[in-house]
Formats: sequence, C-alpha cells, structure tokens
Amino acid sequence: MMTRPCDMLPPVRGSLTMGAGLKDLVWFRAGGPAEILFRPADAEDLASFLAAKPDDLRVSVIGVGSNLLVRDGGIPGVVVRLSSAFGKVSTEGLRVRAGAAALDGAVARTAADAGIAGLEFLRGVPGTIGGALKMNAGCYGSEIKDVFVEAIAIDEKGNEIRLSSAEMDFTYRKAQGARDGLIFVEAVFEGRRDEPAAIRARMEELSANREASQPIKSKTGGSTFKNPPGHKAWQLVDQAGCRGLMIGAAQVSEKHTNFLINTGDATAADLEALGEEVRKRVFEKSGVTLEWEIKRVGIA
Repeated sequence: MMTRPCDMLPPVRGSLTMGAGLKDLVWFRAGGPAEILFRPADAEDLASFLAAKPDDLRVSVIGVGSNLLVRDGGIPGVVVRLSSAFGKVSTEGLRVRAGAAALDGAVARTAADAGIAGLEFLRGVPGTIGGALKMNAGCYGSEIKDVFVEAIAIDEKGNEIRLSSAEMDFTYRKAQGARDGLIFVEAVFEGRRDEPAAIRARMEELSANREASQPIKSKTGGSTFKNPPGHKAWQLVDQAGCRGLMIGAAQVSEKHTNFLINTGDATAADLEALGEEVRKRVFEKSGVTLEWEIKRVGIA
C-alpha cells in the first residue's frame, strides 16, 4: 500500500479517510482496507477532485460491493464511494433518471409507482446503478441495455461525459465503452406504460423466485461466473461435483452453485482460491473455461 497522506490531496467538501476498512462495505464481508476512501459531497466535488489530483494517483470506485471481491491486501490509492447525494431517482413520462448510487431495487420500485414497466428486472439485481451500467447487469431475460437511454460520467480529468447506448457498446455482462477511469454519476432509462399494480405483481414474483433459488441472506457476491455460450454456469459447476465444496470458510452454495458464500470468517484469498478451484474442476470435467463475473480488485 502507498503512504500518501490526505493533506497532499486536493481539498474536498466530502470526506477523505486514511486506511478505511472496506470489509463492512462489501457483501462478502471480507477483504482489506482502502488506502484512502473518498466520499464526494456531490458530482461537482468529485469532478473538482479528479481535475486537481496528482497524475500518478490511482483512483477506483466501489458501490455497495454486491458483485465485488476486495483482496486481503486492500486497494491502493483513492477509492471513491458515492454518497447518498448520488442516489436520487425521479421520473418524467416514461423515463427514469437515477443517480449512480441508487439501489437497483429502488429504481425498479420508483418506476413501478409511476406506471413505467420494463425495469422490473432491476428488483432482482443486487447493487447500484453505477455497477449495473458497468456490467450491463440483468436477470430473468432482461438487462440494462434494453432500457438504457443515456449515462453521465466524470472522467479522469474531471470532465463530464455523456454516453449514448452506441457509445456504451453493451455486450453480455459488460459495457465495453465504459473504459477504466470513468465514474458514472447518473443514468436515464426508458420503459413502457402499464398499470402500477401489474408491475408490482411481476416484481413480487421475481423477488420470490430469487429468494427461493439464491442464497441472498448469506454473505455472498452474487453470480460468480458468467454463463458461457450455450451453457449455464451453475449446471457446469454442479456437474463438476462442486456443490458444497469448501476452502477455509468459503463455500460453493448448496442452494445455487454459481454463488460463493462466506460461511463465517473466510478471507478474500479463501474465496478467490475456491473460485479458481471450481474453474479448474469445471474445465477438467467439461472443457469449458468459466469467466469470473465477480470483479476482483486490490492486492492479494
């Protein structure tokens, strides 16, 4: 880890914290600290910081840590975690405007209340809109690209960037146009008209299906591996005999084999090693190489 003190950084209206623990900010409840954690007061504060920061300072961003594994050595440089100021959600006509820190489920509920259909799937996506944009998040046959209109991001120099759907270049579980260094602050989505009660009913069904099939009450990081073309990751993992497999306190979920869970005090190293062991066994069994869907960051 670096040792750059906070007083060497540009002044901010938000907060800068040295050696901030991230363990309690990620769903796995494992991993090391941020060298410096920056919570900007608003988009202007974020842009001013990025414009004035030293060129050699590494900057990364985390949301609520739902699809993230922070390695035990922590994350060097500045880690940005957007504050509640970035969590506002509003509607106009058939469009929904959401801050990047807004929870996906909250966006789905706001859309439902306004009679805007098409965003129900977000009720089943853990995390925030910022992360959903980065990975073209989706479930139950729908994904971000299906409702996306535009995103607003701040680049490495503090400039505001607006990206269209074509510029985002969405593919399966990735926005190829969302290059490293861009920090999303807002997005606009568009749905279709329907009765709020009908939309809520579909959301409740989706939520019930998710709770019945996934270990959502465990310390997990969501879907671990991407579905390979023509395959379902969970089936490949199951066929390779990995259901319930453990390394330390890290375990392949008995309930859904594409989920890793922290059964107690698992380290990030335990969880990553388990994931790699699963990948190895799946390849040996089926010849298919699983790709991580969970983002792994920091120093081992």
